[in-house]
Amino acid sequence: MTQATTTTAEIKKWDGGHSPFNLSYGKIMMWFFLLSDALTFGALLISYGTKRFFSNVWPDSNHVFRAFPGFGDKNLPLMFVSLMTFILILSSVTMVLAVHAGHYKDKKSVIKWLLFTIIGGIAFLSCQCWEWVHLHSEGAWWGSFVDPATTPKESLEHFYNPLVYAGMSIQDGVNATTSFFNFFFTITGFHGMHVLSGVLLNVMILVNTVNGTYERRGHYEMIEKVGLYWHFVDLVWVFVFTCFYLL
Repeated sequence: MTQATTTTAEIKKWDGGHSPFNLSYGKIMMWFFLLSDALTFGALLISYGTKRFFSNVWPDSNHVFRAFPGFGDKNLPLMFVSLMTFILILSSVTMVLAVHAGHYKDKKSVIKWLLFTIIGGIAFLSCQCWEWVHLHSEGAWWGSFVDPATTPKESLEHFYNPLVYAGMSIQDGVNATTSFFNFFFTITGFHGMHVLSGVLLNVMILVNTVNGTYERRGHYEMIEKVGLYWHFVDLVWVFVFTCFYLL
């Protein structure tokens, strides 16, 4: 009888107390936040894909994103956005190294890798600002092309493949171009706000690290939580990059 009772106690299911998944409340809440944020980005990208699928024509990414700072009118399709993507992915690597150093309570290494991550985030945002300014100089903005009666077809030429441009109507061109840039500036702007938030969070935890806040707490869990957010932002960019720049 005693043996049976002991066996039952050994296989008893978790009934509260410490989480069997070894996750803190803060990490669980971060995952919930990221899940809700993923649904928001997903809805925006699905809306974009649906609009593109039902459009007769659509701007060509090789023509829209052909410029590179300092190279004038040279045709360098997707080179600049590839640089932006490389910078953001590299910042994700430095974030991993910061989290790894935090596990070992290596304060100096945490500070170093957080600095590199912050620099990467600022560099990405600077690149995005240049891209927006350049596109605006070519006439692209929210709702710039909305009226076929007042929009000359020539203003759309540098956004399209020449063969598509030659056969499209001004009505189709205006509708497609307006939709493309409305979605582009909204989604990349929303993502840029997340990158900016991530940079500010990294600055905050950098200051705390320098001040020894996490040393006094005995752990660097806050860096792990911010790291989850930063990796999410990088992952979302992969989908944004694919939808707007590659397809």
